[in-house]
Order: sequence, then C-alpha cells, then structure tokens
Amino acid sequence: MHIALIAPLPPEQNGIADYAGHLKAALEDLGVRVSTPLAGLGNDPQRARERVAQTQWQGIDLVHAEIGGGRLAEFHALKALRERFPTLPLTATLHDPERLVWRRERLPWPLSLAARLPSPLPQMATVLADPLCLHEERQLARSLTRLVTLTRSGGQCLRQRMGLRSEQMVVIPHGNPAIAARPLPALDPLRLLYFGFIYRGKGIEDLLDALAVTFTQQPDLRARLRLTLAGGSEPEMAFGPSGSYLDQLRRHIRNLGLQDSVDWQLDLPAADIPRVIQAHHVMVLPYRESSKLKLLGNLRGTSGALSWAVACGRGAITSDARSFAEEVAQGNGVIFPQGNVAALAAELSHLCATPELAIRWAEHASVIGEQRLWSHTAERFLQLFQQACGGHADVA
Repeated sequence: MHIALIAPLPPEQNGIADYAGHLKAALEDLGVRVSTPLAGLGNDPQRARERVAQTQWQGIDLVHAEIGGGRLAEFHALKALRERFPTLPLTATLHDPERLVWRRERLPWPLSLAARLPSPLPQMATVLADPLCLHEERQLARSLTRLVTLTRSGGQCLRQRMGLRSEQMVVIPHGNPAIAARPLPALDPLRLLYFGFIYRGKGIEDLLDALAVTFTQQPDLRARLRLTLAGGSEPEMAFGPSGSYLDQLRRHIRNLGLQDSVDWQLDLPAADIPRVIQAHHVMVLPYRESSKLKLLGNLRGTSGALSWAVACGRGAITSDARSFAEEVAQGNGVIFPQGNVAALAAELSHLCATPELAIRWAEHASVIGEQRLWSHTAERFLQLFQQACGGHADVA
C-alpha cells in the first residue's frame, strides 16, 4: 500500500509532528510506503494548496492527514484533494475534537477589518464568523472516508458537532514507543513531573500555586515533595507566541518561595525523555481549557504527555480538561476540577499521605502502555486504511 501522509513532521516542535513521525515510522515497519508531499511547508494554507496542485498523485492509494493544533495547512490540503479527486479515500486523525480547525484562514469582509483593532474586537469578529467556519469544517468532515479520534468522548463530540455517520468514526488511542520498564524511585521524596511543551494555557501556575498551598498547610512536606518542570520551551504556537513565559514562571516560583522545591529539565533530547519520566513517580497535567475556545465549542482532545506517562509506566494527576478523565479511568491516575488549586493541593496531600497510590497507578499505566505500542497502533491504522480503500487502487 502506498499512502500520502499530510502532517507536520519533526523537526517541527509540536506534539502533532511527534505523533506523525512515530506513525510514519511504525507504518513503514509494516511495509507501507509513506510519502510526505507537504513536508517542510510549515503551516501555510496557500503553499499547501499549491503543492497539492503540483504533486503527481497517481499510485497513491489513500491520503491520511493529522489535523489539529490550530494548523490550517492540512485542512486546506484535504479540501483541495477532495475537490480534485472526489473518490480518493481520505482519512484524518482529529486531534482537537469537537472541531477540526476552530478558525478560518481569513475573516470575511467586513469582519476582516477588525483584525487591526484593539481587543476584544478581533475576538468578537472571530465569533461572528464562526458559523461560516463551522459550515466549512462540516463540509470537509462529511466528505472524509474515515475520521480517527484518540478517545471515545472525543469521537462522540466530533460526530455530533459535525453531523457524521457512525461508520465514518474510528477510535484509535494515542500510540506510544516501547520503553523498557524501570521500577519507581524510592518513595521519599515523592517526585512530581510536569512534562510537555511549556507555554500559557497549560495550568502550570495552578500546579505551582497548589504546591505552595500544600507546603503552607503541611510545612513538613517540603522535604518530601519535589516538582520538575520538563519539556520543550519553544513550541510552534497555535494562538500566539509564548514570549517571556519562562521568565514569568521563574518569577512566580520565587514569589511563592518554591526555588528549593522546583527543578527544570528544558528542551529534552528525545532519547532522554524516558529516563526523566521514569525518575519521577507521577506526572501532573493541570491543563485549563481556553476561555476563548469555549465560545466556539468543547475541546475534547488528549495529550501526548499522557501517552509518554503510560509508555514509561507512570500514573498521572490531571485536570478534567479535554478528555483526560477518560485517559486516567483505568486505574492509572486521578482527576481534579480544572483551575481548582485547592482541589489539586488536596490530591498532592493525599498522594503524600498514601504514596502506595503511585505504585498502583504505575502498575495500571504499564498495562495500558503495552496495549498502545506504536507497532499495535500502526496495525490498527493499516486495517483502517485497507477498509477505507474498499477497492480503490490509485488515483490514475
């Protein structure tokens, strides 16, 4: 089988590029020929459309896209492909259901005039234009042969919002690499880990505030609890640059008096990620859902960081944002209400009082990790692609 993969790819710094890179390699290990006709274009919808027009698609059995993260290039490439090849099997993994891209490439006139006006006028214009964006998303979604989501709840939300048929929908959980198991470190001190791209909207301030509350309520825990902030510091951003966010976090840590309790592991080489995660007991992901996106719908995606947690055999404390509740529902962690610092502090205190929780969560995470190896995930995608082709050999 020869497929074309339309997606960001490493060395681009975002979670979807990492996902696509792993999927490509795993499919190739199964003997699938994978072409990447849009590689290196970045997130440029116009260049994506031009590349679609310039590429020779003969011999391609199916085109699969990775859509999400606020990127528009893949969305518009699929639109152009569907217009050019009405019967070509097109599939896509939707990383941010219940929508595909959440925003248009350009606002229609006269709403486009608001782009240069002070806030909140541009945001208001985006909301006013949203029915048009939603219509375009629905048109493309309904034309796709199969749509993949990483969770059941994400699939249900996507199907309902886009008006899709049940036979179009497939759930394939986030794959993860095969990582040799390592026992938990000694339980004293307990080591917490935030892992992922470090930028606004991840709720990192909530985690720092919760740690400070925990130490205020139980000063003896300062010697028994440590936090590491690890991950990429310069991601490609969907909704604006991170600027001096790292400096703001460092100031916040100093103001809370946490300098001696917080470690940093920035811009980890991929080879070091398992070692760092397995040097900790529990991953903490305190994400908050964007208040801006709430005006447009419910974000029900998941997290590549959670995939790393199960791959490394570690449990997680997460907020109830996105589809995290589903992802830690198999005994591999616990959730708290997003933005609720007191609730997160209570979970940290409970973990300190019952450190064997970390052991149980790790055991369950290891089982999930075995089930979600990229080799197994690629087999499920290959089966999906074969079903989607349904007799289509190529685009000739």
